[in-house]
Amino acid sequence: MALSATLHTFTVHLADVDRGVYQELELRVARHPSETAEFMLTRLLAYCLEYEEGITFSDGGVSSTDEPAVLVRDLTGRLTAWIEVGAPDAERLHRGSKLAERVAVYTHRDPAKVLAQLTGKRIHRADAIPVYSFDRAFIDSAVAAVERRNTVTLSVTERLLYLDLNGIILSTPVEEHRLA
Repeated sequence: MALSATLHTFTVHLADVDRGVYQELELRVARHPSETAEFMLTRLLAYCLEYEEGITFSDGGVSSTDEPAVLVRDLTGRLTAWIEVGAPDAERLHRGSKLAERVAVYTHRDPAKVLAQLTGKRIHRADAIPVYSFDRAFIDSAVAAVERRNTVTLSVTERLLYLDLNGIILSTPVEEHRLA
């Protein structure tokens, strides 16, 4: 018998001062049985940090091979942003960079290892792809606070992320790394 996805709901109060984005979001995030809690949380953070009109989680979730974890489409349906989570392979980034105007990676893993696996690989516009990482202790503490129903206040100021997740208050810098 196949395991089904676990549904998590997040009521998010987003204040991204750096980008001037202030939104109230009601998100339903399905966690696939093969998806780690760290990946799901990073996917949620990527969605919030990239939030704009037309953003969505991919239809296939982590099992989708044709889409990134998070994507943005304009009103015509054209793909404008390809946002990967974790440690994507070079081929996915190459493909995404050819399909979308903007590509970004958000990782909960050691960024040095993520960058090392991509170094020297053929990736279209590699120098324009940022890799964002979070402090590992931050991710571990936030994962421990995730429940099935969650209330989140997420604030970003000067690339410092402040998170109140179900009453647990955490912060981390959002470190930016470059592929090339």
